[in-house]
Amino acid sequence: MSGANDVIAIDPVEAVLPRETGTPEATQLDPPDTASPPARGLRHAGRIFAASFVGVGRGIYLFPLDTTFRTVGLRYGWLKSLFTRTPAPVMVGLGQLRAERAAWRAARQVPAYRQFLADQGVDAPALFPLGILSRLPETNKRNYVDRYGLLDRCVNGRVPFAGTTIDESSGSTGTPYNWIRSSHERMVAHRNIGFFARYAFGTEPLVTINAFSMGAWAAGFNMSLGMLRHGIVKSTGPDLDKILSTLRYLGPGYRFLISGYPPFLKHLLDEGDRVGFPWADYQMHALVGGEGMTEELRDLLLTRFQSVYSGYGATDIEIGMAGESPVSIAIRRLARARPDIREALFGRDPRLPMVFQYNPLIHFMEVNAEREVICTVSRLDLLAPRIRYNVHDQGGIVDFAATKRILKTFGFDIDALGLSPETAGPRGQLPWVKPIPLPFLWIHGRRDATISVMGSNIYPEDIEAVVYRDTELVPRLHSFLLSVVDDANGTPRPHVALELVDTNGVDDAWRERRADRLRDGLFELNIDYRSSVGEFPEAMRPIVDTYAVGEGPFAADAHRIKQQRIAAPPP
Repeated sequence: MSGANDVIAIDPVEAVLPRETGTPEATQLDPPDTASPPARGLRHAGRIFAASFVGVGRGIYLFPLDTTFRTVGLRYGWLKSLFTRTPAPVMVGLGQLRAERAAWRAARQVPAYRQFLADQGVDAPALFPLGILSRLPETNKRNYVDRYGLLDRCVNGRVPFAGTTIDESSGSTGTPYNWIRSSHERMVAHRNIGFFARYAFGTEPLVTINAFSMGAWAAGFNMSLGMLRHGIVKSTGPDLDKILSTLRYLGPGYRFLISGYPPFLKHLLDEGDRVGFPWADYQMHALVGGEGMTEELRDLLLTRFQSVYSGYGATDIEIGMAGESPVSIAIRRLARARPDIREALFGRDPRLPMVFQYNPLIHFMEVNAEREVICTVSRLDLLAPRIRYNVHDQGGIVDFAATKRILKTFGFDIDALGLSPETAGPRGQLPWVKPIPLPFLWIHGRRDATISVMGSNIYPEDIEAVVYRDTELVPRLHSFLLSVVDDANGTPRPHVALELVDTNGVDDAWRERRADRLRDGLFELNIDYRSSVGEFPEAMRPIVDTYAVGEGPFAADAHRIKQQRIAAPPP
């Protein structure tokens, strides 16, 4: 323990992160009296000196940019001008230099990352700063976070007490994790949230009702602080009665922004309809996050909300990594209406991805061979740097100019895309502003979030798109779970469990109609499913079971922040 009063210190990394025994590296050691050849030692020392010289020189070169960015970043108008006036290749190039600097610094100053690289056979001190990212392995929860302690993953293994918080992830992939953040990095995140709200919702005053879960969960706590920059905030958490009561108390004379998980906002509208809440009297916008959202669900929300935007982030990295914009929503809705445009933009994957824009000066994005998005946070204010971090979200990136060219070949002008009928909402044209030429990030979802039946991959996004089109089901639906079960003949078949707020009149005939709708909808959306139906028509027909809220496989949802979508087979 350090003698300082405001810092937690750890022992040198060699003492707390010993090399595992029983490995070839541990058993095949050189004899203790064997010295390295002098020439080899000199060459290694020369590489270290050259790397240090270039690394320090790059820091000096980037200093004016850092100073400008910190200054410009204080005001929305200045930052917007930077994005619109700086050529995209320059922006991306500077973003890569900043990301390489962050990686080089982490390799030298973060004990766990230095040990991680050594275990991967990477000589961290001799790493040449330019092009460093191509020589670094990916990090993720399993190979990095699970192996090294929280403090070991911090710069110099030290954490200031004052202003430091620990967020907890929702545990949607298993056991919840803890993530440490400094006051400055939270301030930047809050400012980014405020700027995003300014761009998406305009300058008129907003009353934000934050329906994200509060406590240690990162989204709820940081959303409240970020939106304080943009108006009045009340944090109710996901409490339907409190939200409706707040709306009644304040009355329809304000512009409201309600933030929360996408399915929860649908439940809010359902509950309001049930009690006769006068939605038409209120001017409401929605900001969702924490999980993906289909355009079918957005259409449902747009029957009451004037606009619905989603943000992309991961507590592993940080919230607010990317956000939907009017142009990214328009592109996604156009891709839904035009499969040929979807394929030209996003490839042959039949799923319709979420589409966001991101700041390449802060987040350097890559895509690996498995089509997973890799992120390096290029800022130097992170207590625990994230270098080439993989949350296993499948997707891709494309720059603004390339997207503009592709759309032009189909006869669409990206600067006026929001005026196209294909991009309209259920109540007409969606809000539109001139696009900012930032790169696009598209996300399909977690790589392992799927089931496979007869060689056909079926995704929760497919099921969500179908069920939200089913007008007989939507008023009753609370949640669903996707799995594979064996039927009476032992044939594996897709299984969809529906959690319903109202089970009156639900019988075998009702469930059979839902199975037919699911089969027909999947046949339309999913190429793999379409092919398998031709070969195994009976095996591909979904089995549908229904449950009241909180019953059966949905009982565990009471202890989760987010609803689960992939379930184990029922007993």
